[in-house]
Amino acid sequence: MRAVRLHAFGAPAELRYERVADPRPGPGQVRIAVRAAGVHLVDAVLRRGCAEWPPRPELPVVPGSEVAGVVDAVGPGVPGSWLGARVVTQLGLASGGYAELAVREVGALHVIPDGLAFDAAVAMICTGRTAVGVLAAAGPAPDDVVLVTAAAGGVGHLLVQGASGAGAHVVGLVGCAEKRKAVLRAGAAAAVDYRRPGWADEVRSALGGREVSAVLDGVGGEHGRGAVELLAPGGRLVLFGASSGTPTEVSTADLFDRALTVTAAVGPHVAHRAGGLRALEARALADAAAGRFTPVTRRFPLSAACEAHDALEGRRTVGKVILVPDAG
Repeated sequence: MRAVRLHAFGAPAELRYERVADPRPGPGQVRIAVRAAGVHLVDAVLRRGCAEWPPRPELPVVPGSEVAGVVDAVGPGVPGSWLGARVVTQLGLASGGYAELAVREVGALHVIPDGLAFDAAVAMICTGRTAVGVLAAAGPAPDDVVLVTAAAGGVGHLLVQGASGAGAHVVGLVGCAEKRKAVLRAGAAAAVDYRRPGWADEVRSALGGREVSAVLDGVGGEHGRGAVELLAPGGRLVLFGASSGTPTEVSTADLFDRALTVTAAVGPHVAHRAGGLRALEARALADAAAGRFTPVTRRFPLSAACEAHDALEGRRTVGKVILVPDAG
């Protein structure tokens, strides 16, 4: 099969498209002919190899933790009825997703709901479950004004859909005109370019006197802090990441002086409250199949994984980045 392997930590160019041996499913496993593989920001962090998390794998390694496809082989003890099933799964860190074939235990699979495309399924298995968890923590309602940072990203785009679908007035922070249009199409009442000086004043102007009651932040850094400054007294802040590299700063003064509520909507405790990761994944897939979420994806051929990483890190993508097998 063809796969993308990382031979040295560093730039996207270190990802090499090459031929490797086909994997074989072991006891309790199936093999998946991959139709779509998700590209996650964690994959880029792992590729650089300069952070404490995720831990450095032994090289060479096939990155990628999210795949959707068709079961084409089963291991010992697995019923033959799995053959031909349309499935989606998360593989774990650095576990072989950037490939034409992947192996996974039966208990980790989800059958893709009828009518849901492979691209959409792989977008919902991890990115979608994060969005579902964030929205559950935020509890947007019709009387809310919700500010979403990185609103054109994979998670952000879904948050805009979910919050606006709950009746909230949504403002998205974006990085260019193309992303602004995508966020408005997703249901935001306004979209503001955070790269422009005075963007916070633009948000206030767009709200016409209303105040932000909830911030959903996966960016952190100065933009995350700027979003916190827009929160009205009694507002709530839901944190789910720090793509800027620095978590949003929140002080006890914010809590006491402004009566803010701060929640971290990531981590095992969140999944536990929701019934576990599988429950979140199943709910995300069901919501997409029912049309409550419509994930936007940006496709790259598997052989162009380095270009996909470059575009993702350069913030030149809208929605979820997906790798698909090369034609022929």
